[in-house]
Amino acid sequence: MSCQYMAAFGSSLLRSSITFGVLSPLKRPNSIPLFQSSFQHPVRQCARRAMSRVSATHDDEAAARAAATEANSGAPTIFDKIISKEIPSTIVYEDEKVLAFRDINPQAPVHVLVIPKFRDGLTELGKAEPRHEDILGHLLHASKIVAEKEGIVDGFRVVINSGATACQSVYHLHLHVLGGRQMKWPPG
Repeated sequence: MSCQYMAAFGSSLLRSSITFGVLSPLKRPNSIPLFQSSFQHPVRQCARRAMSRVSATHDDEAAARAAATEANSGAPTIFDKIISKEIPSTIVYEDEKVLAFRDINPQAPVHVLVIPKFRDGLTELGKAEPRHEDILGHLLHASKIVAEKEGIVDGFRVVINSGATACQSVYHLHLHVLGGRQMKWPPG
C-alpha cells in the first residue's frame, strides 16, 4: 500500500486499529507489557520513512552546497582518484574516453556511474559547451552499453544532477544509470 494512500486514509485506519487494541499492548498494573505486538501501523511506517527522507534530503542538500563551493578549485575529485586507480571501484565498463563503475550508495539494484576520463572543464552539465558534444554523446552511448551489460536494457533511467540545487555532490560530470526495479514518476 502506498504512503499517499495511507496518508489519505490513515486517520480512519488508525482509529480502527486503536479500537481493536492492535497498537496498545496490554499492561499489568506495574506497567510491564504482557505482549509486544510486532505490528507497525502503516501510517506510522510511512511517517517514519518520510522523516528519514527529510533528514537525508537535508544532509544531501548541505553536502551539495559544500561541494559547490569547491567546484572550480581545480583540485582532483574523488572520480579523478578512481580513474587513476588511487581509490578502488568495481568497474563495469571502460574505454578510452569513459569509465563506468558501481555507486557505493546504490539507489536501485543496479546503480552505475558513468564518467568522462578527462573533465576538460565539464564539471557539470550546466557548463557544457559546443566542444563537449562528442563526449556527451559518448557518455549516453556508454550508459546504454552499461544497461546491456547489467541486463536492464529493457528498462533503465539515466540521471544527471547539475549544480547544487539538483544536489550534485561531485563536480566531475557523471551520469547515474539506474535499473533493476520499477521506476516511479515523477523522479524527484
